[in-house]
Amino acid sequence: MLLNLNKLCGHKLSATDGSIGKIKDFYFDDKTWAIRYLVADTGSWLSGREVLLSPYSFGRFDTENETLHLNLTKKQIENSPSIDAHRPVSRQYEENYYNYYGWPTYWEGGQVWGMGEYPTFVPSSRAYTYKSYDYPTWDDIHLRSIKSVTGHSINAADGDIGKVSGFLADQKKWTIRELAVETGHWYSGKEILITPAKIQSINYPESKVFVSLTKGEIERTPEHAVAHSSF
Repeated sequence: MLLNLNKLCGHKLSATDGSIGKIKDFYFDDKTWAIRYLVADTGSWLSGREVLLSPYSFGRFDTENETLHLNLTKKQIENSPSIDAHRPVSRQYEENYYNYYGWPTYWEGGQVWGMGEYPTFVPSSRAYTYKSYDYPTWDDIHLRSIKSVTGHSINAADGDIGKVSGFLADQKKWTIRELAVETGHWYSGKEILITPAKIQSINYPESKVFVSLTKGEIERTPEHAVAHSSF
């Protein structure tokens, strides 16, 4: 099942022992197109603190109540390493984070999720503790926010074809399978899908996505009812 990540923003989050807030954003890896983190807005529960949640923690979706259930307790989330909302995610922070939860790291092993293709692991019975480190001056430049990339212009080989309107992700692998694109007047404003394989590069300062397609090839791309791919 494909999920439109943009439409999930605002949906509720529930730990095993109660509500913790809402989905605010997602961070994806622009090299592998894997969703590395969900950004949770904890509201008044943690005094407005934002929390990162890995797909390793995701449980079932309650479509009727628009809620994502997590395989974590509120205490585990509360005691997790804190992320400064104004600082990009550093590898040192990720090492603290993964060590705290006892999850396998995704950057070791050669596959999308380290040693495997899916974010699965065998739970550990050990205590949840972590060693604190000083943050380095460098950050993981490959982690990007879907909200920040939404609205980027899509540039084909022969001109601008529209803007990024959504990200469709595989619910099992938690990788982005397609980008939804709202085309301009040249294609009657139709909405189409483009796979990451067609993306050549992304210029973040200029908010542009370059694809290896022509407008003629885009016109032969089937329309997609993105509105039906949310939950």
